[in-house]
Amino acid sequence: MEVKGSVALVTGANRGIGLAFTRALLAGGAAKVYAGVRDPESVREPGVETLRLDVTDEDQIAAAAVAASDATIVINNAGIQAGPSLLEGSLEGARRELEVNYLGTWAVSRAFAPVLAANGGGALVNILSVASWRVNKRWPSYAASKAAEWSLTNALRVGLRQQGTLVVGVHVGPVDTDATLGLDVPKVPAAEVAAQTIDAISRDVPEVLVDEVSRQVRAALSGPLELLDPAP
Repeated sequence: MEVKGSVALVTGANRGIGLAFTRALLAGGAAKVYAGVRDPESVREPGVETLRLDVTDEDQIAAAAVAASDATIVINNAGIQAGPSLLEGSLEGARRELEVNYLGTWAVSRAFAPVLAANGGGALVNILSVASWRVNKRWPSYAASKAAEWSLTNALRVGLRQQGTLVVGVHVGPVDTDATLGLDVPKVPAAEVAAQTIDAISRDVPEVLVDEVSRQVRAALSGPLELLDPAP
């Protein structure tokens, strides 16, 4: 589908990957970009329209679907990493990850599916992770939430096919954002995630493997289990 002239909603749009998407969409000629955030005052980017949107709040989601009833692209970017390690820590963070990363994405997708249908089909994009396929003992619950979100993405692709909605799953390793400041590993610029995804939307491509890590792990899904079990 054409990004130029589109109307997009980006959740978690005030920083990191979400902010990179708002900028890339505007640069690509989007007619309007809605920034869906919990705190509208946190949005400083010129040219966007802010919406109060906590993806765990059903009333706010319903209100956003009315306010952004002209949307043709929805990007489910909002997410958190707050869970415990495998054998220590409260499970409350794990529950929160599932609420935001999995159920929040599902709730927004449900609310906006009829909006996209009414506007010609459009595109629904879910920002996933290489953790959808690969896990370690430090972040098992985050990986579980992203694996669930990947499964949901595949279900949405099947379920929304008849209405003409392109469903895109985006996988990537560590991205250079505030969330990864403490990680001493190679990181992908957030702008690169946005650029590759927007290119995929324009070419009707349903899956984006942003970096070499995601491509290698994706290929390993059909290989020995050890390839999906990284060293500590």
